[in-house]
Amino acid sequence: MLHHKVTPESPIGIFDSGIGGLTVVKAIRAALPSERLIYFGDTARVPYGPKSQITIRKYAADDTAILMRYQPKLIIVACNTVSALALDVVEKSCSGIPVIGVLKAGAELAVQVTGNNRIGVIGTQATVCSNAYAREINLLNEESAVVSKACPLFVPLAEEGFIDHPATKLIAGEYLAEIRKHDIDTLVLGCTHYPILKRVIADIVGPGIRIIDSAEAVALKTKELLTESALLNAAATPSVPHLLVSDLPQKFSQLYQLFMGSELPDVELVEV
Repeated sequence: MLHHKVTPESPIGIFDSGIGGLTVVKAIRAALPSERLIYFGDTARVPYGPKSQITIRKYAADDTAILMRYQPKLIIVACNTVSALALDVVEKSCSGIPVIGVLKAGAELAVQVTGNNRIGVIGTQATVCSNAYAREINLLNEESAVVSKACPLFVPLAEEGFIDHPATKLIAGEYLAEIRKHDIDTLVLGCTHYPILKRVIADIVGPGIRIIDSAEAVALKTKELLTESALLNAAATPSVPHLLVSDLPQKFSQLYQLFMGSELPDVELVEV
């Protein structure tokens, strides 16, 4: 049941546990520059990955409610942990508008590109323990073998901006050693913070492995969905994303530049 009128001019709502989901904002802006984007990053409560399912489900409802005030035409769950454990909560809370989760989009792209049906997935503790990627990938292709690995230290490393840091290389080497033994040809970055560390990850897994950035997968899916439902914004002028955060950490502007590679946007502090 739709509680508000959706038009092509309505914004796209995107949320994440922190500001990792800005990788999704960046990919959508590249694919669909005219769309109005409202982003909520729950910076007061990041990270979601180590928390329990009950807490994650409560946070998912809160995050959706904040975006719903802007009457979006679509909600994108840029948080893999919420995509894995609480997508149904988002769907229930958003009164009938479409919801795209990064997890499904990433899984679909992985299944399309793998040659040998051996797919690696890295993500937070909650995402990996939920087994949601393996389930989704096997639904799409039961031949696929999925190897998953939790990489909990990648989120703080990305948020610290440790992109080329020796510590990141050491930790990534440690995390990825196991997964490399399984002859995978595709690796899904199952957390929106991980594209920030893509170079280090690619160096370690080597050139033979295709890396799936779920942010790019979501941008493709968003374009498809809006085209099909005739909801693409026809405006010729690119729009600056409006950012909502639940806490303004001191390093916010540095982080924003790290994720977006651009000047500071328009940011608003909201209560959760």
